[in-house]
Amino acid sequence: MTTKRLFANPFPKETYEACSSTNAGLSPGFPTNWRFRRESPYTVRKRLTFLVRFRRIDVFAVVDVVSNYLCQRFLNVLAGPLFVREVITAPRQFKHFLMRAGYVFALFVLFYTAAQATFGWQQVRNIGELASFGSLVFQIVALVQLALVLFFAVLFAAGNVAQEKDRRTLLLLLMTDLTSSELVIGKLTASLLVVGVLLAISFPVMAFIHLLGGVSVDQMAWVLAISAAAGLTAGAWGTLVAFWREKTFQTLAISVLGIVLLIAVAEGVVALLPTSTLVETVGLVNPFRAILTVLDPLGRLAQTRGLAAVALSCCGLQLVIAAALCTVTIWRLRVWYPPRTINESSLVDDENAVAKPRVHRAIWSNPVIWREIRTRAYGKKIAIIKLAYVIFAVALLWFASSAGNDIEQPRRILGILDSGGVAFVGLGIVCLMLVNAQAVTAFTNERDAATLELLLVTDVSAKEFIYGKIGGVLFNTKELTAVPAFYVVWRAVQGSLSIENMVYVLAGFGVLCLFAAMLGLHSGLTYQSSRTAIANSLGTMFFLFVGIFICMMLMVQVRSFELQLPCFLLFILGGGLGLWASLTHRNPSPALMLAAMALPFLTFYAITGFLQQQTLGVCLSLAVAYGFTTLAMLVPAISEFDVSLGRSNNAG
Repeated sequence: MTTKRLFANPFPKETYEACSSTNAGLSPGFPTNWRFRRESPYTVRKRLTFLVRFRRIDVFAVVDVVSNYLCQRFLNVLAGPLFVREVITAPRQFKHFLMRAGYVFALFVLFYTAAQATFGWQQVRNIGELASFGSLVFQIVALVQLALVLFFAVLFAAGNVAQEKDRRTLLLLLMTDLTSSELVIGKLTASLLVVGVLLAISFPVMAFIHLLGGVSVDQMAWVLAISAAAGLTAGAWGTLVAFWREKTFQTLAISVLGIVLLIAVAEGVVALLPTSTLVETVGLVNPFRAILTVLDPLGRLAQTRGLAAVALSCCGLQLVIAAALCTVTIWRLRVWYPPRTINESSLVDDENAVAKPRVHRAIWSNPVIWREIRTRAYGKKIAIIKLAYVIFAVALLWFASSAGNDIEQPRRILGILDSGGVAFVGLGIVCLMLVNAQAVTAFTNERDAATLELLLVTDVSAKEFIYGKIGGVLFNTKELTAVPAFYVVWRAVQGSLSIENMVYVLAGFGVLCLFAAMLGLHSGLTYQSSRTAIANSLGTMFFLFVGIFICMMLMVQVRSFELQLPCFLLFILGGGLGLWASLTHRNPSPALMLAAMALPFLTFYAITGFLQQQTLGVCLSLAVAYGFTTLAMLVPAISEFDVSLGRSNNAG
C-alpha cells in the first residue's frame, strides 16, 4: 500500500533536474524544484496543465510558478535586468542582513537613549508624558532618517555608476542590447534598493512609537512617503551627475552640492519672496520643511492647507523633479558616454603626423605632490565646483548676517546657536565632506586606473606618497576651507566673536580638516573596492555629524548631567564599536583601537562643554581626539605601507 505524499513533486524528473541546474541559488527559502526563471506564458500554461491533468495539484507549487512569472515580468518591465540582478544577488550577501538588523538596532538604541535622557530610572505613570516622549522620539527618527536617505541615496547612485566608469565596464553595458532607459532606470533602482529596504523596516519601529501616543498613523505614512520621494530625487540627481561627469570627485562633489543648493534655493525663495500659495509650494521642494510641517500638525501651514495636501505637494514635486532628471539622463546618456575624445588618438595618421616641440616642465623632488598640484588630475571642471561652493557660501552668510539672531528654527532645534553659528556649521560640514571625498578619490582613482602598481614600482617612498596625497588634497580644497575660516575671522573683526574664541575655532576646524583628509586616504588603503572605500569614508564622516546632532538635541531636552551620562554610555559604546570596525577593517592596531574608543567619549565631552559655554576645554578635547586618531592612521600608512595595501603581512 502506497502512501500519498502531502507535498508531491508535480514535475517529471527531467524537468526537476533542468530547473534545479539552471536556477540553483536564485530563491533562498524555497525548495529547489520550485525555482524557475524567465518563464514564458507558454511554459507556465504547460506546467499548470500538467498539474491539473495528473491530479497532483500542489497549491504551493502553483502559487510559486505563477507568482515567479508575474514578479519577473513586472520587474523586467519596471526596472530591467539590472534591478532584477540586484534583487537576486543582494540577499546572498551577509552584509545585507547585517545592515537591516543594525539599522533597527540603532533605532532602538536611539529610542532607549532618549528614554533614559528624558525619564531616567523613574517609573512613568502619566500617559501625557509618554505621548510627549513618543512625539519627541518620532521627530528625531524622522529627521535623522530623512538625512540618511538623502545622503545614502545620492552616494549609492553616484558611486554605483562612477565605479562602472572607473573600471571601464560601462562601455560593455552600452555594447549590450540594453536600452538607455533600462540602463538608467536599472542603475537607479538597483542603487536605491538598500535605501528602500531600510525605509521599509523602519515602519515597525515607527509603529512601536505610535503605541506610546503623540503620533498618528497619517504622520507615519506621510513621513515615509516624503522620505521615499526625496530619496528617489536624490538618487536620480546622483545618477545624472555620475553619467555626466568623468571624474569620481567631480561626481561626488556636484552631487552633494546639488542637494544642498536645491534645499538652499527653496529656503531662499520662501525667505525673500512675499508669502503666497505658490511660494509655500516651492518651499516644499525642501523635504525637511515638509517633514517639519507633518511633525507639527498644529502649525500654520498644516492648519491652512492640511497635512495630506502638504505631503502630497512635496511628494508630487519630488517625483516630477526625479522624472525630469531621469528623462534628461536617458536622453543624453549616449552623448555623454563614451566621450568624443576616447578614440581621438586613433584618428591621427601616424605617418603624416608631425611631432610638435614640447617644453618639459621641471618636476619637484616629490613627484606625487607635483602631480596633485601642478596638473589637472581631477579634471578641468573642479574650478566650477569651487565657484559654486563659494557662491553658495556667500549667499548663506549674507542671509545669516541680514537675519541676525531672529531665526527661530535653529534655536528651536539646537537651542543655543544663532544664525551665524548655524551658517558656519553648515559650511563646515559641507567643506569636511568635500575634503574627505577628495582624499578618498585621490587614492581610489589610482587603483581603478591601474596606475597605483606602476607608481609603487618606482623609487617613490611611502612618505612621499602619503604626504604628497595629503598635501595635494589640502591644496586642491584650499578655497573650500578658506571660506569658513574667513567667516570666523570676519566675525571676530566685527566684534561678535572674541580673538581667543576665534583661535580656538580655527584650530579645531584645522584639526577636523586634517582628520577628514587622512580618513579618506586610510579608507582607500584599507578597502579594495572603490565603492566600499568611498561609502565607508563618507559614511563615517556623516555618522559622526549625525551622532553629534542627536546628542545635542537630547541634551537640550534634559540638562541634568546625572541623567545624561548613564544613558549616553551605550550610545558612546556603540559609536566606538562602529568606528573601531571601520578603522581596523584589515590592519588592526592598539593605537587605532584606542582612538576608536576615545574619540566618541571625547566628542561627548566636547558637546557638553560647548553647551556649558566652555571654550578651551572644547578645543583641547577636539584636538586630542581627532588629532590622535589622525596620527594613529598616518603612522601605519607610512611605516607599514605594504601591509596597509594588503601586499604583505606582519608575519612576513
